[in-house]
Parts: sequence; C-alpha cells; structure tokens
Amino acid sequence: MDFSEQIAKHLYEVYFGGNWTVTNFKETLSDVSWKEATTEVEEFNTIVTLVFHTNYFVKTVSRVLNNEGLSGNDKFSFDHPEFTSEEEWRAFVNDTLEDAKTLSESIKKLPNEKLMESFTDKKYGLYNRNLWGVIEHCHYHLGQIVMLKKLVQPN
Repeated sequence: MDFSEQIAKHLYEVYFGGNWTVTNFKETLSDVSWKEATTEVEEFNTIVTLVFHTNYFVKTVSRVLNNEGLSGNDKFSFDHPEFTSEEEWRAFVNDTLEDAKTLSESIKKLPNEKLMESFTDKKYGLYNRNLWGVIEHCHYHLGQIVMLKKLVQPN
C-alpha cells in the first residue's frame, strides 16, 4: 500500500470505522435525531454545526484534488443551513458520508510525489500536511460530537 492509499484509508476509517479510536461518523450519527443534532448545550456548538464544519473542509480539500482550486474560508465553515426536519438532517448526514467517500477515493489516486508538493500555495504547506490535517480535524470534532451526543440523548 502506498502513502496516498494509507492516508485515504485513515480518512475512510474516521467516517466508516476500523480506526484505533473505535468510533466513526457513520455509527455515531446513526441514532442522532434531527432534534438532538440541533439541540444547544450551554455555549457549545451543536452536533449539526460540528458535522457541517468538518464536512466543509472535506469538501474544500476535495475540490482542490479535483483541480477546482482552493475556495474555502474558516469564517464560513460554521455557516450551515437551518435544518427543520428529520429528512433534511438524514439527507445531510448521507451527503456528508458520500463527500468523505469521494475525498478518500481522490486521495487514493494521488501519486506519492504529489504529497510532497505545496498545497495550492507554499503558505499552506504540503499536500501531505493538509490531508493529515483534515483527518486530525475530523477526529477532534468527532470526539466533541460523541460527548454532545451523551448530553443530548436520553439515558
């Protein structure tokens, strides 16, 4: 397995399972209702906000790998639409999982040499750094989602 395939595997695992943390987005979100996903707990972000935020960067990196350029800004990464039904929430979760699959497949196709090139501009570091960064970012926020889930779901 080459380096690109290893990175793709790690991204896939944070979304679909098989990683060291023994948690993933698909399983974690499978029993979170729309009401729970939008429930505010103190000053924390909601589950829907965190899912949108992580997916924002998955989609941003995916566009770069598809030669669409870098078009993303952290200040917009929390600006999710309002979800008003269980159907909207479920569709969003499904789209998020599909976006992760798409990025994982795109990463697999990268030649290893590309990992050591600048990610659109030197100031952003290498492809390697940015791809691992997205995965670390997903793990970080998945941990928050797991904790929020414990707070919003009835025992």
